[in-house]
Amino acid sequence: MILFPIISSLVSIVFALILLYVIRQYPTGGGAQLEISGAIKEGSRAYLKRQNMTVGAVAIIVAPLLWIAFDGMTAVGFLVGAIASAVAGYVGMMTSVDANVRTAEAAKSGLSKAFRVAFLGGSVTGFLVVGLGLFSVSLFYYIAQNVTPLIGLAFGGSLISVFARLGGGIYTKGADVGADLVGKVEAGIPEDDPRNPAVIADNVGDNVGDCAGMAADLFETYAVTAIAAMLLGSLLSPGNDTMTLLPLMIGGISILASIAGTLVVRVKKESGIMRGLYRGLLASSVLALAALWPLFASLLARPLVNPFFIASLAGIGVTALMMVATEYYTSKSFRPVKSIARASLTGHGTNIIIGLAFSLESVALPIIIITAGMLTAFTAAGLYGVAIAAMTMLSMAGIIVAIDAFGPITDNAGGIAEMAGLPEEVRTITDALDAVGNTTKAVTKGYAIASAGLASLVLFASYVEELKSFGHFISFDLSDPYVMAGLFIGGMMPYLFASMAMRAVGRAAQGVVEEVRRQFREISGIMEGTAKPQYDKAVDIVTRAALRQMILPALIPIVIPLLIVFFAGPNAATMLGGLLIGSIVTGLFVALSMTSGGAAWDNAKKYIEAGNYGGKKSPAHAAAVTGDTVGDPYKDTAGPAINPMIKIASIVALLLARLL
Repeated sequence: MILFPIISSLVSIVFALILLYVIRQYPTGGGAQLEISGAIKEGSRAYLKRQNMTVGAVAIIVAPLLWIAFDGMTAVGFLVGAIASAVAGYVGMMTSVDANVRTAEAAKSGLSKAFRVAFLGGSVTGFLVVGLGLFSVSLFYYIAQNVTPLIGLAFGGSLISVFARLGGGIYTKGADVGADLVGKVEAGIPEDDPRNPAVIADNVGDNVGDCAGMAADLFETYAVTAIAAMLLGSLLSPGNDTMTLLPLMIGGISILASIAGTLVVRVKKESGIMRGLYRGLLASSVLALAALWPLFASLLARPLVNPFFIASLAGIGVTALMMVATEYYTSKSFRPVKSIARASLTGHGTNIIIGLAFSLESVALPIIIITAGMLTAFTAAGLYGVAIAAMTMLSMAGIIVAIDAFGPITDNAGGIAEMAGLPEEVRTITDALDAVGNTTKAVTKGYAIASAGLASLVLFASYVEELKSFGHFISFDLSDPYVMAGLFIGGMMPYLFASMAMRAVGRAAQGVVEEVRRQFREISGIMEGTAKPQYDKAVDIVTRAALRQMILPALIPIVIPLLIVFFAGPNAATMLGGLLIGSIVTGLFVALSMTSGGAAWDNAKKYIEAGNYGGKKSPAHAAAVTGDTVGDPYKDTAGPAINPMIKIASIVALLLARLL
């Protein structure tokens, strides 16, 4: 059984490399657009290199500690997970910066060709993520012949992920907010105007945050979910290899189904962009379910209506419904975004009030969907059914990351078209793609949060079962003050984490604002277009800010569980369980509220820029820019980074369970 997921993962990696070759056959154009693309590529590569060196130093310290505390295989697994996560982020990001200029060039030939280049670029990232995720987990299990060391691999992937999400998020939003505040609000120049000294840093940020950060995040979620499901299967059914390997089989089947699904993605006109992307997801889901039915029937020898198939159906259902719910709250076509745009007519304050209101409301429907999916899977097949639902949901990550990475590629393509002075019809095409890309980024963040919620529940169940396997039976009685203390501390963690991430963006943005103002003031000729801004200064400011300020928040989910074990003594296991529950509950709510609310603010601004409520440079537009400025760190820094945070806490608890 283990050979099938290994082969499927290699097929995914080879498919991604073939797509990369195909993309590089498209022309890049020349002149200014190639120069701009080169600057974006250079800045992206330089930032990620410095980020990986910083995180690598942390990994070099952690690996020997794991070796001493546990064993060599756990330490090796940690390094494997960290390296694979870093590779997924780096290669995916470099593909994105290769595809952006080609998308801009392809837009000269029409919408269909530009869409194809952008989607193929996103697909490289998507299939590298799932391919590397499944390959590293499957091969390491094949070598170790034991599930336990895989917890180290999950920890390595999670550690890289939280740094990538935080560092990339601080970078991208520090640059974006700083560029908007001085460029749009103070100087009155358009977005992506080459006269803005922060414009290159802003475009670099799209890649290191939305591409490398998302790739590392979903690699980690994919690997962690597979490992948690395998661990739970081995604990609930000791000696039954089928229950241990079933999550990997699901991953292998869904990879092949997703590859087939990408072949049906086509777009001919602007109104069909989102439908074209969803067509690929629908085809992938249907093909995966069609293959999973006989898999469960043959491996588990169950009736025609197999309970594990129902659990898988629940996982696919949560995926589909989460995308619908998130699109409703973030797309320009529906009530929430239009209401925020309308509120901008009466000023900055009402924009913020209505935006916050919808960010709070946007939590309700996703939570109902996640709860319904969890209960359906549990009713059908127990705790292991929830694990199967989570794995089925994550197994579609290939096509979903492709849809997500489409966003930063089209965003950069629009920026290159604007800065290079390409014809208006080119910018019209890239704007249409970018508008959809903004929604796809929000939709896939909703998917990532929902999958993180289910994965964290599986990790919590694995934590409880792991303690039982060592003869430590605990109950989480709410009358126990240690349980309540754990709940309160765990519930506090996402708020503290989000606060530190938001403040980091604010400090980075302040540095960018001061630098852009300085250049406008001291370099004569920038506004007239006769002098070139010092783009590298803004890039350096946000790079240093991101690397310096990502460390402390990333330590929260590691240090707090360790402190609980140190101070709670014999009640540590109970208090730690309460902490996990508290962090999962509040983490889900905070992350959903921030990502949907921030995207709604962003699209309300774009709705006004499309000519509604006075259009660009109107009072409503100024208010919408303020809302978007608040929403930027919400949706691209703090909210998404909560995903790996709650999973790191669960993985640290799993490691500590062996010591407790």
